[in-house]
Amino acid sequence: MNNANIRFLMKKSRRLYAVFRDAAVPDSIDIHSRANYNNAKKCKGVLIFCALLFLLPLPCRDRRPEKAGLFAETEENPVDYEPERGNVMQKNPDRKIILEDGQEYYGRGFGAEKECILEIVFNTSMTGYQEILSDPSYTDQAVVMTYPLIGNYGMAEDDYETDTPTIGALIVHEYNDKPSNFRSVSSLGQVMVKYGIAGVSGVDTRKLNRSIRDFGSRMALITSADLPLEEGLEKLKRYTPPRDTVSRVSCKELRVFPTADEKLHVTAIDCGMKRNIVRSLNAMGCRVTVVPWNTPAEEIRALNPDGIFISNGPGDPADVPETIRTVRSLIGFRPMFGICLGHQIISLAYGARTYKLKFGHRGGNHPVKNLETGKIEITSQNHSYAVDPGSLEGIPLKATHINLLDGTVEGACCEKDRVFSVQYHPESAPGPQDSRYLFERFVRMMEEDADHAEKN
Repeated sequence: MNNANIRFLMKKSRRLYAVFRDAAVPDSIDIHSRANYNNAKKCKGVLIFCALLFLLPLPCRDRRPEKAGLFAETEENPVDYEPERGNVMQKNPDRKIILEDGQEYYGRGFGAEKECILEIVFNTSMTGYQEILSDPSYTDQAVVMTYPLIGNYGMAEDDYETDTPTIGALIVHEYNDKPSNFRSVSSLGQVMVKYGIAGVSGVDTRKLNRSIRDFGSRMALITSADLPLEEGLEKLKRYTPPRDTVSRVSCKELRVFPTADEKLHVTAIDCGMKRNIVRSLNAMGCRVTVVPWNTPAEEIRALNPDGIFISNGPGDPADVPETIRTVRSLIGFRPMFGICLGHQIISLAYGARTYKLKFGHRGGNHPVKNLETGKIEITSQNHSYAVDPGSLEGIPLKATHINLLDGTVEGACCEKDRVFSVQYHPESAPGPQDSRYLFERFVRMMEEDADHAEKN
């Protein structure tokens, strides 16, 4: 509160107090007037209390970053504030983020201390940082968390989405290294050190996220705070992003995930598949055989599955022509279901086109409309590419879902070939469970296909 506001409140308080102090009650007034006067006297105390409340020197009332909250001015944590840049800078930072357009963001390192160049993106989820950290789709990406407090519930053994996390880095506003959770077996920072994942905390994530939203995803260098800007920009200029992300995160050999009440057999092409997809299929009574991303169609046919699943994964779908050819050869062989990157691969196999979004969809609150039912689903998403709606004209695929935020294609199907796919994540982890029915739909298609085969 500035001095002008304080003077205004003090002036008003003195005037009100004078009115109540000088007021007198004639003995002859009626009972109703006396009651009103008594109520007015009670209001005097309330007004004085409110005025004193505003005058008290409470640090929590001052929201300037240099005065309160995470960046409290202490000897151990000295800070500086640059209003013209909108960026809180600690006086003794040890890490820095340099964007390819020259923007710099300072903070303190946690996790692995290393220099790396990554695509910078943001995620709006309020919870689920462990699932995000271990989602293979984030390979070679630096994820900025819009929720300010990260790490407070630690890391649980059962919540990983892959055996070896391959995310590039995690950028947060406030990192909590002392989790409180009975399921936690280690801190977020310890896991990041183990898997070589860089982290930067104390960053002005609101400004950084708005920059990504306004100007799009870009390459970013995470480095030491004392690296000259010109040298960092030169490193970014020389960098060439890898295009082998799927091959790095896919399994290297066939793996089988049985279930106690097996009814069906699904072959899943692993492009970076999350564990919860396997759990979801197992829960539906499906034994899941996971094969590498480049497995030929003939080998998949030899497994004689009841259905074929194409998983999520990182990067540009055009970087996996082998998987696209395999899917094209398997269309019509068995019911087929694709998620995220799998949705894009199926579309490319049919002849559609994909394009890169400005900053992608990442979060657990994206509204999607089912064009077949008219219902709205709140979905979990994580992708940089989308299917071009114009390219669906003239091919057997038709759009079944659209994103209500930007109108992008969120689902497609070909009833004749028993193929359908969605851009979002019905298995969640993290996120809402509005779209679990898609796994049930896949199971029904496989059961109907099996019944049809028996009759013939």
